[in-house]
Amino acid sequence: MSLNPRLVKESFSVVEPVADKATAYFYGRLFAENPHLRGMFPPAMDVQRDRLFSSLTRIVWSLDSPDSMAGYLSQLGRDHRKYGVIAEHYTAVGNALLATIRRFAREVWNSEIEAAWVAAYTAAANLMIDSADADAGVSPAWWLAEIIDHELRRPDIAVITLRPTQRLPYTAGQYVNVQTSRWPRVWRTFSIANAPRADNTIRLHVRAVSGGWVSTSLVRHTRIGDTIMLGPPMGTMTSPERGNRDLLCVAGGTGLAPIKAIIEQVIASGRRPNVHLLYGARTAAELYDLPDLIRMEASFPWLRVLPVVSDEPAFDGMRGHLPEVTERFHTWSEHQVYVCGPPGMVNETVRRLQINGVPLARISRDVVHGEH
Repeated sequence: MSLNPRLVKESFSVVEPVADKATAYFYGRLFAENPHLRGMFPPAMDVQRDRLFSSLTRIVWSLDSPDSMAGYLSQLGRDHRKYGVIAEHYTAVGNALLATIRRFAREVWNSEIEAAWVAAYTAAANLMIDSADADAGVSPAWWLAEIIDHELRRPDIAVITLRPTQRLPYTAGQYVNVQTSRWPRVWRTFSIANAPRADNTIRLHVRAVSGGWVSTSLVRHTRIGDTIMLGPPMGTMTSPERGNRDLLCVAGGTGLAPIKAIIEQVIASGRRPNVHLLYGARTAAELYDLPDLIRMEASFPWLRVLPVVSDEPAFDGMRGHLPEVTERFHTWSEHQVYVCGPPGMVNETVRRLQINGVPLARISRDVVHGEH
């Protein structure tokens, strides 16, 4: 079977507008045919449905970029070990997925499209299975981590320091899935806010969001001494390994976490690029990590921290929304750029930077993880 990305994309674009119905049908079909799999999933499926479709979308649209797809699927395969996923489960998922696409793309469906989907799914599943198998002899499926510090910076934001019981290998800029004892089987992603440390500790910046089971549990109900579970580190927004380009970093809210880790990594590397960090929030009080950033700025003269506030007219600094603020400076076209924050802010910032001459290949982006 040979991959045919065009046929997969064309048929998937018919399904995209009815994503909610298609995803509900997929899980209904999966659990009807394989009732024993229901226990592997969280009680409430809303976030799980969104995750499934966003992962599927990413895979479909990267079929033309095998390296990018392989990297993502390898991470996904390793991550699925924490759920207890084994090779047979991929067959059940594949059958339900094929039935779903066949149903919701029925006006264009034919045997050629079906063959294209079977080939694409088989290739993706094999990559994930192989990656999980290779990882099984090297790393645990999940890590236990003790909370050794819990600092409430605002009523809804906590900076939490964890010490995993085993070494957690990761790269600055990556994120981990987190599960608390209060909500078994419910995993949410949070970015690691520091570069790797000799003492193996990691920090998370967590904002409790309305209706967010895990984020609220971490901010309001977790104490020093508690233990949580972590999945394997994931994500591709990592620090530059080489090159001498100056950096522009744009961070909205807790999107600061992975960007702070990347800046720490650059400082530790001994390289001396100029680093501009635009750090934005609605009000000055929400700039929860500013004192620590100012300390970093004082010890690393190549770092310039610019706090930006959008909704506080009396603020005595730079005011405005981050995407628009990036345009107030000289061109960033020669910089390496990192952007992280709410999805709307990230997309608009990337759009404006491209218009202003920054090639997309030099922009690394991520959206705030957690329960948005």
